[in-house]
Amino acid sequence: MKKHIINCLAILLSGFYTANAQNKDSTITDNDLVQFSGVVMTSDSLIGIPYVSVVIRRTKMGSYSDYNGYFNFVAHKGDTIDFGCIGFKNSSYIIPDTLKNQKYSMVKLMTADTVYLDVSVITPLPKRDMFDYYFVKADIPDDDMERARKNLERERLKEESETLHADGKEAGKFHLQQQARAYYSAGQIAPNNLLNPLAWAQFFEAWKRGDFKKQDKKITGEE
Repeated sequence: MKKHIINCLAILLSGFYTANAQNKDSTITDNDLVQFSGVVMTSDSLIGIPYVSVVIRRTKMGSYSDYNGYFNFVAHKGDTIDFGCIGFKNSSYIIPDTLKNQKYSMVKLMTADTVYLDVSVITPLPKRDMFDYYFVKADIPDDDMERARKNLERERLKEESETLHADGKEAGKFHLQQQARAYYSAGQIAPNNLLNPLAWAQFFEAWKRGDFKKQDKKITGEE
């Protein structure tokens, strides 16, 4: 009897949540669907901008422009579309809600986001004696081969890679990968590597190789 009552309550609750969700989306119907397409271009030279994120603000879903700046996906009439790309100012556009057909195309112009750096002033050394001193004390390699050998040493390259920051291309690629990963699991629970057998296999392989011991020695400074 108790089990029967619990099942009834579960059915009632599920019906309540379903009806509530339908009421929230009752204002949006299939007749409001629009095949939204267009081209994103620079405002000054009218050149297509690749890899621009075109996202519906209401659902956080959308697409990216291709290499020529073209995009195409399904939206609803009245949706606000956000355009974003590294190096350009973010902008938005509202799809008209008075459209009579279910196809809408546009040309979106984006303005370059100019970044001004601090002024750098280069001045000479105040005295000629100081120039002579630093010139004599400078550690200059004997020849180009010696300079190349030192610069290409494995340990030196490793140290440089740990201190250098990502350039604009790498940062942009990482940003696009993060957004693509977020869109992949949009509207659902993100995948968890705790249940991924491939991730566990990689973990055990790294354990066998002793990668974690190397990291511990590096952190503690042990040889």
